[in-house]
Amino acid sequence: MTTLNTRESFLNTIQHHFGHDPVWVLVVGDLMLDRYLFGDVQRISPEAPVPVVLLTSQDERAGGAANVAANLVGLGIKTKIAGVIGEDNEAATLLSLMKHIDVDTQYIHHSRQRPTITKTRILGGHQQMMRLDQEDASALTAEEHSALQATIATALAERPAAIILSDYAKGVLSETLSQFVIHQAREAGIPVLVDPKGRDYSKYRGATGLTPNKRETTEACNLSITDNATLLASAEQLRKTLNLEFLAVTRGEEGISVLDNHGSAHLAATARQVYDVSGAGDTVIATLTAGLAHGLPLHDAIELANIAAGIVVGKVGTVPISKAELESELHSQQSAAQADKVCPTLETLLARVKTWRQQGERIVFTNGCFDLLHAGHVTYLEAAHKTGDRLVLGLNTDRSVGALKGPSRPVIHESDRARVLAALESVDAVILFDEDTPMELIKAVRPDVIVKGSDYTEDQVVGGAEVKSWGGKVALIDVVPGRSTSNIIQKLAS
Repeated sequence: MTTLNTRESFLNTIQHHFGHDPVWVLVVGDLMLDRYLFGDVQRISPEAPVPVVLLTSQDERAGGAANVAANLVGLGIKTKIAGVIGEDNEAATLLSLMKHIDVDTQYIHHSRQRPTITKTRILGGHQQMMRLDQEDASALTAEEHSALQATIATALAERPAAIILSDYAKGVLSETLSQFVIHQAREAGIPVLVDPKGRDYSKYRGATGLTPNKRETTEACNLSITDNATLLASAEQLRKTLNLEFLAVTRGEEGISVLDNHGSAHLAATARQVYDVSGAGDTVIATLTAGLAHGLPLHDAIELANIAAGIVVGKVGTVPISKAELESELHSQQSAAQADKVCPTLETLLARVKTWRQQGERIVFTNGCFDLLHAGHVTYLEAAHKTGDRLVLGLNTDRSVGALKGPSRPVIHESDRARVLAALESVDAVILFDEDTPMELIKAVRPDVIVKGSDYTEDQVVGGAEVKSWGGKVALIDVVPGRSTSNIIQKLAS
């Protein structure tokens, strides 16, 4: 599960690097035009037992490797693309679509010997009724291969930050061409990520990483048994055989499993309604590559790709991700994670504390009313967090605040105070307590450090002696002079 701090890292990476750094990515693969005919179905044809689709609209989109490029551009990544198209109306349409979104098409080879790959989908509502394919999936001719390899060599000389091989088994990514790109990239220290196809993955040997889906992995491993344990064990053997740094198996609604030199890990899918999985693999490899190109660690980049895939499956047809959509989703998850810091019960809090301890993290505890949060509070909590790894904040209920401060307090309701405190990066958990002192809460949590302001002495800190008895310590934090809730209230009243 992604932590709140990781979400903040994602947002920082996207906002300050995607679209701002001069890195660029080269996409090599099968270029396609995706055509959609949308309509309504109200009757069966009298001529044959087939539905009659009344055409209401149509749309054309970049597909295949071109959709990978569209995803990269949507994320703010400068993108160049290499592949083969025909000399037909579909080629002109596809080029126009790519140029409109600022994909650099100078490395595309135009062939008179094959049509532009076109997939025409007929949809009645959200339901796909039929697909018509126009293609020649035979291997490139010697002339086509030579021309494409020469133009790719020119692109490689310009040193992309990363290369994506987008293989749809339509003839472009032969073993010869794939190995040429991989060898050239390895010599230049450029990562190569592959969205593979087919049963024989030997042509991808030496790439940085592959992103097959579950079915593709099963076929490549020649498996008849497809339980997850068998699948992942076979996938790990495949990774080692191909000398890959990682293998990321996309498993649809099950999420993504990643295998690398450190072992395996699984990322659950984001729960949402699925309308169409078309293009989800393109989004995964594009977002993963964008993250790696901008310095995200592998597992963080894969988690970001997992989130992006969850967005695009909620759309109809091949629709690329956008930077704004990804930012919006991360903000939404960040807000949900902040609210989740507020523990409804002591049992919830203790379960989290147990997990943190198992990870070797030191638990810090402090408490207070925190009515009308101000700079003094924020500075104090930041300093408190630095005394350990996880800060648990015991927050006085409205009743206990009134008992301490008088009937006019608190100004802010307890649930609102808890939510605002949870939004602070320095705070890892908030729990309300109704007693006059947090003693019972401290005994339950058994923190490693208990923190209070320097206007207290160690002997005055409730729970201080108890924390010391189990090997912990008391830390006194300097308070910011002139900052207090009482001063704010007095100023408002004057």
